Amino acid sequence: MYAYTALRANLRAGNLGKPGSKRRKKAESKPVAFRPEAAHPFDDWCLSWQYDEQTVSIWTTAGRLKNVRFVCSPDALKTLREYRKGESDLIERDGVFYLIAVCEVPQAEQYEPDQFIGVDLGITNMATTSTGYRAAGRGLNRHRNRQLDLRKRLQAKGTKSARRRLKNRRRKEARNAANVNHIIAKQIVTEAERTSSGIALEDLGGIRQRVRLRKPQRVTLHSWAFHQLGQFVEYKARRAGVPLVYVDPAYTSQECAECHHIEKKNRVDQALFICRKCGVVAHADRNASRSIAARGEAVWIAGRESRVPAPS
Repeated sequence: MYAYTALRANLRAGNLGKPGSKRRKKAESKPVAFRPEAAHPFDDWCLSWQYDEQTVSIWTTAGRLKNVRFVCSPDALKTLREYRKGESDLIERDGVFYLIAVCEVPQAEQYEPDQFIGVDLGITNMATTSTGYRAAGRGLNRHRNRQLDLRKRLQAKGTKSARRRLKNRRRKEARNAANVNHIIAKQIVTEAERTSSGIALEDLGGIRQRVRLRKPQRVTLHSWAFHQLGQFVEYKARRAGVPLVYVDPAYTSQECAECHHIEKKNRVDQALFICRKCGVVAHADRNASRSIAARGEAVWIAGRESRVPAPS
């Protein structure tokens, strides 16, 4: 309905050419088509939810279908019952139908943090916090390298079957990355909530344009969703009422968390940090996360609002 309304509005406004023009005739004669895998939106009149029975009643071209069962976790059902609002989208992926419902969950009241947990994001260790939590990336990097080799072999074949496999693998890899980011984000936010702490994240907007790396490292950097991980941490923190600030990431890997001396030689290698001024020896990522935590506390004390970086 909306597609036909938009078409008529464009014709009336002259956006598709003057009456009698070739472009306008083509637009008027061409039927409105939809992709088979496109989402189908339903408002509350076309689709109704029965939460106790876990069924939906949905309007179709063949009439209304009733008592269509849906499955979800107990937490998701509770969220649906309390906060669902607006339309729902029906989509089909690999032969399975999914209902995507819009839920407006109120933001929890933010508390005053006792301290800040700094989060250093990286490739070898995807996330390292100032409290000692470290999400190692060794297993995930091995998985991604296997996927990269498989993509190269499929792309070299160039057959229809190979392209279909590539599409499926791409979606699977995206789901895997999102799942890992959800797990890391949940761990960080839960720890902050448990200790009444705030979270300090690096503002990594534009990192792909700023960083200069060798080609093999470039592939790893560009293939990991750093911005997505930051988004997951942000929305989970807002939902839990955990204060979150973004800080300037400049020189965090070269700054000593003890004396705040900044020198390039402080970073001996990927894992080792030795301050050339005070002599402190620490794990490089742990030291960086402590520097980020100190910057986050300074931002909070200064009364500056959390800056959400623009999508990279």
